[in-house]
Amino acid sequence: MATRRIISTEKTILDKDDDDLKPGSPGQQQQSGSSIAPAVPLDVIIKLLAFTFAMVIIPIGSYFLTVNTVFKGNSTYAGALAAIMANVVLVGYVIVAMNEDQSDQLATKKKVGKKD
Repeated sequence: MATRRIISTEKTILDKDDDDLKPGSPGQQQQSGSSIAPAVPLDVIIKLLAFTFAMVIIPIGSYFLTVNTVFKGNSTYAGALAAIMANVVLVGYVIVAMNEDQSDQLATKKKVGKKD
């Protein structure tokens, strides 16, 4: 089996990558202005935090509110209700995420349609 030796004057792939990082090199893209916009929009972060808060509070709250009042000490039924409420929050999050994704797709289609 033959192997290829690297000659000291020959550039390796790593050396070529370093050349791309030098200012003014042809491989580097010139940016007119730096973008400081976050990678994730603020409304998405707020929705995620709200559903995280709901995922913690709603099941635990429903358990403790119903264990002695509605179910008269039967913790099995109160635990089942808490599990159901956790699933309700989860399904709500999935629905909100799907609607947000669809609205992004519709906005993209409208922008493309206006350009034509």
